[in-house]
This record gives sequence, C-alpha cells and structure tokens, in this order.
Amino acid sequence: MLQSVAPLTSQADPLNAIRGVDTTNKSSVREAAEEFEAVFLNTMLQNMFTGLNEGGTWGGGTGSDAWQDLLIDEYARSISKAGGIGLADSVERELIALQEGAL
Repeated sequence: MLQSVAPLTSQADPLNAIRGVDTTNKSSVREAAEEFEAVFLNTMLQNMFTGLNEGGTWGGGTGSDAWQDLLIDEYARSISKAGGIGLADSVERELIALQEGAL
C-alpha cells in the first residue's frame, strides 16, 4: 500500500519533527525521533551529493533534481527505519525524560 509522505526537504526546521509530539504515547515518540533522525540524515546526504557532475546517475534532464531529492529522502527514511545512526534513540530518551520531568 502506497503512503503519501511529505518530502523531508520541505521541513526547514528539523525540530518540527518533534514539536508537539504526544510524549505519553511511546509509539508516537519513537516515530517523531525517527523522523528527526531522517531529517538530519537527509541534510547530511544532500551535502554528499552536492557538487556531483551533471548527468551520470541523474541523467541531467529537467527532472534530475527532483529525482535526486526524492531518492535522498528515501535513503534518509530507510536508514532511519533500519536503525539509523543512533540519533533517534537519543532523541527518544530525551523526549521521554522531558515528559517524566513534567509530571
């Protein structure tokens, strides 16, 4: 089943991924933490692809920039869902600690 997913690059502020998250719902905390990590990874991956010669993998046509952005979004989401780089775990712990401190 295909899901409509907002592109990560449209989020100018990575903190949007964790703002307003319901910290009492453990699954939504984890989801927000993974989304934050995906936004971070997207930024890192975008920088890796900066400066590549036109053409090559992307073909250099009119849709090559859009294709590259979509592929990088998917790379970032896949890496995050597969365990990522550990950032989601740290963010999740901090969100739960904030919630416990608010009680």
